[in-house]
Amino acid sequence: MRRLEVLEAEGVTFVCNTEVGKDLPTETLMKDFDAVILCTGSTRPRDLPIEGRDLKGIHFAMEFLTGNTRTLLDGKPSADYLSAAGKDVVIIGGGDTGTDCVGTSIRQGCKSVTQLEIMPRPPESRAANNPWPEWPKIYRLDYGQEEAAALFGDDPRAYLNTATRFEGDDEGNLKAVHTVQIQWAKDEQGRFSPQNIPGTERVLPAQMVLLAMGFLGPEQPIIDALGLEQDGRSNIKAEHEQYTTSIPGVFAAGDCRRGQSLVVWAFNEGRGVARECDRYLMGATQLP
Repeated sequence: MRRLEVLEAEGVTFVCNTEVGKDLPTETLMKDFDAVILCTGSTRPRDLPIEGRDLKGIHFAMEFLTGNTRTLLDGKPSADYLSAAGKDVVIIGGGDTGTDCVGTSIRQGCKSVTQLEIMPRPPESRAANNPWPEWPKIYRLDYGQEEAAALFGDDPRAYLNTATRFEGDDEGNLKAVHTVQIQWAKDEQGRFSPQNIPGTERVLPAQMVLLAMGFLGPEQPIIDALGLEQDGRSNIKAEHEQYTTSIPGVFAAGDCRRGQSLVVWAFNEGRGVARECDRYLMGATQLP
C-alpha cells in the first residue's frame, strides 16, 4: 500500500473493477487520453475439445490458479475457488503453468497428481544441437515436480502422452481420463505431428482435470474495437523496442505483443514502452 500511495501521490490514478469495452467504452480511451498503452496479456487458453469435455471437474489452469491466489489474498474461499483436496488430479500440459498446477494441487491436499506431457522427455545432458551458451534443454525437476516426487515418490510427468477422452459418471461428473502414448512422425504434408501408438491406452482415475496447454493470444474485444493490426499469431503487431501499433498514440507491450512469455520480459517491455510513450508525448526522453 505504501508503494501504491507513492504512485498516487505522483499522479497515477488507479481505476479498479472496470473492464474496458464493457464498463468503459473503448473509444473513451482514445478521446480522453493522448496515449494508450495496452498490456492485456495473452489470456485465451488453448482448449482440448475431445469427448467428455463438458463434464463437471474440467477447468482451465488459470481459473484454478487465479481462484486459489484470490482465496489466499482474501483469507477465505473466493466465489471462483476450485479445490483439489482429496481428488485425483490430471494436469494436461508440461510448461510453467502446469508446474504451478502441480504445486498448488499438492498444497491443497490432492490424493494424487499426474501431468501429461505430449513432448518427449528431455535428455540428461545437452544434445549436440544445443551447445553452450544456449539455454540447456535438459531434464530437470521444477518445484512442483520436486514436491510431487517428495510426496508420491516420483516425477508426476508422463511424457509422450495425450488424453483421448474424458469419462464421467451418471451425474455428469468427471471420473477418469483415457490416455494413449504418442510418437512424433511426419504426416502427409511432411510436418511432424503426434500419432497414437496402438496398445498403449491407459485409464487414469480423475475427479479434476486442469488444462494447461498454453495460450492462443490476447483477448480480442479491445483489439477489434480499435481496429489494431495483428501478427500471424493474433498478437498486437508492434516491434520490440518501439512498441508502436498501427494506430498513432497506441502502444502495446508484454504478452499481448510478443505472445505468452516470462515475467522478466514483462519487466523489460514495461520499461521499454514507458520510454517510447514518453518520447511520443514529449518529443524526447531521458528514460533508459
